[in-house]
Amino acid sequence: MELESLGAYLRSRRDRVTPAGAGLRTYGTVRRVPGLRREELAQLAGVSAGYYTRLEQGQAGTASRQVLDALAGVLQLGPVETAHLHNLARQPATSRLVRPRPERPHPRVLALLASLEETTPAVVLGRRGDVLAWNRTGHALVAEHVDFDAPRDLARRPSIPRMFFLDSLTRELHRNWAEMARTHVAYLRLTAGRYPTDARLAELIGELAMRSRDFAALWAKGDVEECTVGGMRLHHSTVGAVDVDYQVWLQPDSPDHRLEVYTPNDSASADALRLLSDQAAAGQ
Repeated sequence: MELESLGAYLRSRRDRVTPAGAGLRTYGTVRRVPGLRREELAQLAGVSAGYYTRLEQGQAGTASRQVLDALAGVLQLGPVETAHLHNLARQPATSRLVRPRPERPHPRVLALLASLEETTPAVVLGRRGDVLAWNRTGHALVAEHVDFDAPRDLARRPSIPRMFFLDSLTRELHRNWAEMARTHVAYLRLTAGRYPTDARLAELIGELAMRSRDFAALWAKGDVEECTVGGMRLHHSTVGAVDVDYQVWLQPDSPDHRLEVYTPNDSASADALRLLSDQAAAGQ
């Protein structure tokens, strides 16, 4: 599967901006497009219609930062969406997919994970959402049905996106599955813009688009989002309802890797995490 192009992203964002939202008058005329026309966007951004058309068709070469920022303003893009637009614009017109080496967590990341002990659930995630490591409480919280040692085996390494869309137990775990699913897809799209030649990432997105209608529908929306903080509402098979916040610590030594830490939202959830921690310690 080919990852997203600048033209495809521009078209999807153009479709969602109404003329009224962009400050244009339509005088009641019938329109054949859901959002802005190409010439309308070009006029508002201060570029020629021909140049903008070539941008969407991938024939205009490299767009300047000023042009991209002007387009982002008219398209009402947020900071993350604008960064994604710039990432896409930096992609060469013809780029070949390459297969990166398997990811391995940095020793300092593993040391930080170990320092949390079992009182705080935590997971180390790779670029594509693969679980590179976890402590026993993190494993018990998000994937107790998966072998604890699976992240150490490249052939069995758990993929959070795959589990989220293709594993029924993971879906049943999340009471706010729809919200989390949207975030996972939006973050994958952001990652695809950062790493447009990653063959493993392209294969993952293609697999999920083929095997999950939910993923395909969310991917078609074109949304991008950072995934650094948020809430997870779980119905855990062992300890019942658990509400936690997740926060991501980015790693200077390996910026593709994320240490995701979970903290309780209420006293009942804190009790549930303590129970999971005690069980994890007893099971070692």
